[in-house]
Amino acid sequence: MRLTTKGRFAVTAMLDLALHRAKGPVTLAGISERQRISLSYLEQLFSKLRRHGIVESVRGPGGGYKLGRQVAEITVADIVIAADEALDATRCGGKGSCDHATHPAGHCMTHKLWSTLNQRMREYLDSVSLQDLVAQQLISAAPGLTVLHDQRVSTMDII
Repeated sequence: MRLTTKGRFAVTAMLDLALHRAKGPVTLAGISERQRISLSYLEQLFSKLRRHGIVESVRGPGGGYKLGRQVAEITVADIVIAADEALDATRCGGKGSCDHATHPAGHCMTHKLWSTLNQRMREYLDSVSLQDLVAQQLISAAPGLTVLHDQRVSTMDII
């Protein structure tokens, strides 16, 4: 399993965008400053995110980026995959050609283990929305709040 800084930075930048979206389009310079991520790196990431419809760019004075979909409709898996991050723990890249020399069928002895991990990892990242991350940030920013239930938290669940 290889989640590089590309995937981590993309999720962090998207969370920053979601947290600051009420003020209008968010600039990459603002995200760069708050999250200490290189502006040129953010430009590359947001170009990919825009191609996948996760963000939209707004040109002109007061321009920047806004979410391309509702915050609850964007999953962490969407963001990571849009950033061209491979979610794959297998040696063969999921192609089943792990070890032809030792196993003519093409699969190494642990292929099923790593394939199952890939599936679970994808399911988990698909189950976490950007809204979930926003809610977690709101809770941690206001430690005196009570959460009504301990499952998925939305901003409606915070009192």
